[in-house]
Order: sequence, then C-alpha cells, then structure tokens
Amino acid sequence: MNPILTKLTFVMVLTALVASPRSPATTPEDSLKTRQQAVTQQIDANLEQLAELYKHLHRHPELSYQEAATAGKLAQEMRAIGFEVTTGVGGHGLVCVFRNGPGKTIMVRTDLDGLPVTEKTGLPYASRVVARGRDGLPVGVMHACGHDMHMTCWVGTARVLTALKDHWKGTLVFIGQPAEEVGAGARMMLEAGLFQRFPKPDYALALHCDSQQKAGTVAFTKGLAMANVDTVDVLVKGKGGHGAAPHTTVDPVVLAAKMILDFQTIVSRELDPVEPAVVTVGSIHGGSKHNIIPSEVRLQLTVRSTTDEVRNKILNAIQRIAKGNAEAARAPQPEVSINQSEFTPALINDAKLTDRLTDLFRFVLGKENVLERPLSLGGEDFARYGREGVPIFMYFLGTIDDERWAAAKKPGGEPLPSMHSERFYPVIPPTIRTGVLTMSLAVWDLLGTQDAPR
Repeated sequence: MNPILTKLTFVMVLTALVASPRSPATTPEDSLKTRQQAVTQQIDANLEQLAELYKHLHRHPELSYQEAATAGKLAQEMRAIGFEVTTGVGGHGLVCVFRNGPGKTIMVRTDLDGLPVTEKTGLPYASRVVARGRDGLPVGVMHACGHDMHMTCWVGTARVLTALKDHWKGTLVFIGQPAEEVGAGARMMLEAGLFQRFPKPDYALALHCDSQQKAGTVAFTKGLAMANVDTVDVLVKGKGGHGAAPHTTVDPVVLAAKMILDFQTIVSRELDPVEPAVVTVGSIHGGSKHNIIPSEVRLQLTVRSTTDEVRNKILNAIQRIAKGNAEAARAPQPEVSINQSEFTPALINDAKLTDRLTDLFRFVLGKENVLERPLSLGGEDFARYGREGVPIFMYFLGTIDDERWAAAKKPGGEPLPSMHSERFYPVIPPTIRTGVLTMSLAVWDLLGTQDAPR
C-alpha cells in the first residue's frame, strides 16, 4: 500500500473523529483510540530527538537556584515549537504559553534542578558536573530525582500537542520551575505573578519518576498524596572549655544528644498514633577536637506531617523541648529557626480530576499498568498550585527496565535504587513513550473537544 495514501487516510479519519460532531457509529472509545494513534505517531517521529535531549539534560544538571543553562535550553526548545516564552519568572523559572483559540487553560509543570549527588551509574552519558553547594564547597551534581526525564516528557508533550493543534482548542501554559528540591520554586513563581501575569489554569498537571516501578506503568494517589515538609535548624548553645574539666563548661554536645532523643517522643507520645508524621535529625555539627568542649552545636531537622494542625503541634513541641532542655542544663536559650521560605505544603490530588484521568490511563495502558500508590511522606511543592484554587494532579511514571526489575525481584537480588540515589537512572525510550503518551492524552482530554471521552 502506498504509505503517502495511508498517512493521508489516517489524517482524514482523525479529523472526522475529533473535529466533527459525533455520529452514532463513533463512540468515545473510538475517539480515544484515534487520539492515541495520533499521539503515538508523533512520539515515534520525535523519539530520537527526545532521547538526545534527555541525555544532554542528564549530562548537564544544575543545583537549585542555579538552573540558568537548563532554563535557557528549555526556552530554546519551546520557542522553536511555537510557544511564547518568558524567562526569569521567580529565579530561573520560565513560562511558555501557546494560545489556540477559546477553551480551557491547562498548565503542565516540570522541575529543573538537580541534586548535590555524585553520580555512580557508570552510564556513558553520566553527569561529571561539580558545582558549589549552598555552603560554598564543591559537590557533585546529578539528576538523581528524574527531573531530566520530567523535562524531556514536558518538551515531548508540547511537541505532540502543537503538532495536533488543528484538533483541539484552548491555551497551554507549560512552566519550568526552579528550586523544587529545596521546596522554594513554586512559591517563588507564584510570588513573581505566575497566575496574574499569565493565564490562570483550569487544571494543573505534573508527572514524577518512580524508581520502584517498571517502565510502561504509572501510579497515582487520590486525595492526600504527599506530606507537609518543614526544615528546622536548632543552634544549641553552651559554654566551651577543656574536655578534662567538664565541670567548668556547659556541654552543648550532651545537651544536643538529649534534645535529639526527646524529639523522637513527639511522634511516639504526643501525636495520635493514627496520624502519620516524622521528625528526623539529619545532621549534627559541633566541635573541632577530641579534648575541646565546644560552645555550640548545630542540628538540622526535617519534619513531615499531613495536616496543618499536626504540623503546628510538632513545630511547637520542637521549640518547647529545645528550650526546656537548655533551661534544665542552665544553658543559654537555643535558637530554633523554621525555614518558612522552603516549606512545602501537603500535596492533595483533586479527586474528580484523578478519577477522570486515571480512567483514561487504564484505557490507554491497560488496568494492570495503572497502579494505586499509598500516601508518601515525601514532599512536592507542586502542591502550592493547588492551594491557589487550581485542581491539580500529579502521577508517577515507572522507569525500570524488565531486566533490572526481574533481577531485583529474585531471592537475594539487589534492591532497586531509591530516588535521590547516586545509582538511579530511568530506561530512556519506554519511559519517554509512556510519559509523553499519558500527559499528551490527559491534556487533550481536559481541553474538552467534542469527542473527549468521559
């Protein structure tokens, strides 16, 4: 058969199903199948370029607040596609708008930043970037949380939807958000006027890599999906002196140790046992030599909660315990600092939106490949857009190839790496395919063309 005639026939069928009023013989399932074929055709045409874009982004990660080159690369990609691009929206944030007539406005977010992790995957395109961390010291940088794949699927979805623009109406707002890993980027973009300077969306979508699921699958949580995240610093003060004369000092190391133990009683003894929460002291720094009692010790805590009430109770308890221990030890009052600028609120997926899109995903991927995911006490500042009155939905994208999956499931097999691991990496083509397919069809469905399946 002549391939030119075949392609022409396919385009004519797509136009008839999507743009024309529904005939009795055309079902929602027929329409969705045709859309899926159209999106798949576009993915096939772009897959090689998208894989190269992924490898470029993987090789060149940038830390939070430093994403200038990453934002520049994405701005270049989106301008070439035909979007109006505005850069510098809240740090290195970018906002890309594509107007295609009257209709709904759909926002799709990607995050831009990498992590201070030295890569150990052994991949030929592994990151070898070293940058200055927030403490000014050199540190390896890696996309250990999959933001490079998020960006690739984001660009791929933009390419697919603009190529099929004759078959939908509405406005696309694709945002590239900085500083997700420190919980600040969404706040920065909102404070820079994201929803005042640009069209406010009717819906907002995002995807996130999942290091524990096979490529070709997606996972979701309806309603409460991720936790409030707070960063707390405690400066424990004492009176320094010689280690052989502790009676002349007030030892902040011992005092810090008591605080750490008492912090653990907040969840175990002050909260309702059915309330999920975590208080973790992730860092303790103090002293310079074996025989010197220092004058201060610094603690760094992460606090996870699922409601504002529990959050406030935990934060108040940390301050009370720190001050109470200091008073008992006759030490100066400690300094307890709660970093409000990097607070991440709990992520709550809109229930109706979740049901609508997961039904679509089951049709497209098969029920066995759409998995329910339990509540996670991880954090995601995509949640902030939901607090602005926009229905949001974040879903998770499987990334693991069949061989690694099978090896990990064997008795005694090496477990799959977690997100943020120096050994995490997604299998490229299948992950791109699933990410672009699901996100493109989700946006297309929400734009509300006449034959959108319900």
